[in-house]
This record gives sequence, structure tokens and C-alpha cells, in this order.
Amino acid sequence: MPRSQGFSNNLNNRSQSTGMRPLIVLCIISVLLLTFYIREGEAGPIHGVRSVVTTITSPVRYAGSVIASPFNALGNIVANLTASQETLSDLKAENEKLTAQVAELSEAEETATRLEGLLGLQSTYNLKSTAARIIGESSDAWSRTVTINKGSLDGFAINMPVCNSAGVIGQIIEVSANTSTVRLITDENSGVSAMVQSTRAQGILQGQPDGTLRLEYVTVDADVKEGDIIVTSGIGGVYPKGLPLGTVSTVVREDNATYYTINVSPASSSTENNEEVLVITSLTSDQRASDNEVANANSDPQGTRRSDTSSSNDGATVTTNTSNTKDATSNNTSNDKATNKGNATNKTSNGE
Repeated sequence: MPRSQGFSNNLNNRSQSTGMRPLIVLCIISVLLLTFYIREGEAGPIHGVRSVVTTITSPVRYAGSVIASPFNALGNIVANLTASQETLSDLKAENEKLTAQVAELSEAEETATRLEGLLGLQSTYNLKSTAARIIGESSDAWSRTVTINKGSLDGFAINMPVCNSAGVIGQIIEVSANTSTVRLITDENSGVSAMVQSTRAQGILQGQPDGTLRLEYVTVDADVKEGDIIVTSGIGGVYPKGLPLGTVSTVVREDNATYYTINVSPASSSTENNEEVLVITSLTSDQRASDNEVANANSDPQGTRRSDTSSSNDGATVTTNTSNTKDATSNNTSNDKATNKGNATNKTSNGE
């Protein structure tokens, strides 16, 4: 081999060796820094340097992201425009499928929430009941009814109360083999023996022609105010006592009037929607107003003064969801009140 060629090879080897040295040094430094970074903990100097570098470079990275965003969007547009018709059709079908799945899952979640509410109501009040679903509603302006998907074959009968998770919505007035018609409490032919939960003042909750509720036959010496909860009294043996009916929205005392004008907001404002309900098939003895409770109600229809509530009703506790205290009905010794309220109570007891 000529001497000049050997010298050239040695020179090339030395150049390559010299070029590898910085790379080897950088690798060693990187390994050392990584080792120190792992071992030094969160408060070490290398962590501090890293934090400073990150803070300094953040604006630059953000600016780069902002600058690149239009180009990324443009790239997506170009990709969509150049995509084949088959690909676009597949994407559209997949999008429709995902949309349907989302809707199905949302509906399942809503149904589960309603069923959970019904189970809570059933457990709280120890109701003997059967679940059903609302499948239709009245189409005329003269009545407010809904149709449920179970009937006599499921043990349903006329006058059975119907509730949703919020409280009472009405009672059955017609039954066929597989369906039942439920008159809502907002129907003007509806009447429910009711009382003010906090003071036990008695009255009849009646539907009005405009679809509102009014608590009738509550004397002006009773203690009633806006926000009071109205519950079933158990009089007549149709509704279990203590079920929520609504909340007092307004209380008006007319000059020289015997009774208040009390408007009530129903506990459920969406009874006509397609949803599940509970049909109460029978009442236990403690869910009915006893003879003594009826007698006490007749002797004291205005209930207990609010200031004495804590010591009244044999020390029973009054709550929104449970009401096992004394139930009463409103009756006065005057002939006028006895006649009016007696008729309303009879209508309620007869299943209206």
C-alpha cells in the first residue's frame, strides 16, 4: 500500500473518532442529569432550572401553536375535500350511529333516574303499589286525564291513587283489561282531602277549570302561609295520608270571608309527559285516618297554631317525606261550612 494512501486512511479514522467524542460526552451528561433529576426530589436545582426553562419557552410554544392552527385546519379541509365519496359515506353513517347511541344512553339515564325516584317514594311511604307507564293524555280542553299501560288484568280498579316520584298526580276513573284512565288532580272534577303539613289545617284540594289547584274550606283562623307543603290527610280511605300534593303559592284573605283563597302549585308539573308512575293498590291500616283522627279534625279543623307545632300531635315530627302524625278533615259547626265541605268530602270519598 502506498504511504500516501495509508496516511489518508489514518486521517479519516482520526476525524471519525474526533466527531464521535462530542456525541459520547453529551450522552454521558444526559445520563448524569437524568440520574440527578430523579434522585434530587421536587426541590432540587435541576427541577428549578427545568421550571424556569418551561416558563420562558411557554409563550414561544403557545405562539407556535396559534400560528400552526390555521394550517392544521386547512390541512383537515383539504383532506376532507380529497376524501373519496365512500369514505365520507362511512363517516356519516358512523356519526349517525354514535348520535343514536348517545340519545339511547341519555334516555336510559333519565328512565333510571325516574325509576329510582319511584322506588324512593315507595320505600319512604311503605306503599303497596305497582309500576305503570303513561302512554297517552286527554286531547280535549274539558278534562285532564292520562292513560296508563296496565288495567284490570294487573289488578287495577277504579279509585286507586296514582303517584309519580314527586307525589300524587291523580286516581283511576276508568279501567279496561290492559289500560286505565287516570284523572289528574288538576282536573276540575278532582277533589282530594288534604291538609297543611306544618299546622295540620284541613281542607279539600280541588282542581280548577284553568288547570290550577286550590285548597278549599280552610278557615281564616287557620295558620297558612306561602311555601307551606300540602299533603294528603287520609280522610275517606282513598289516598294514603302524608303523600305530597303541592306547595302553597298564594294565600288571600278577603274582607268578611269565612275561608282563605289558597292557590297551590302541584308537586309534579309534568304529569302529561311519558314517564313511569306508581298505582297504589291497597292501603295499610296506619295509612288511613282513624276514627279518633277524624273526630279530632271535626272538632279542630283549623289545625294547630304554627308556634305550637313542636308540642302538638302527640309529639310527632312533621317532615316533607314522612307524615305519620294525626290526620284531620275540615268541618265547622256553622251550617254553611258543614254543607259546603260535606259535599266536597263526599265527592272525594266517592273516588273523584
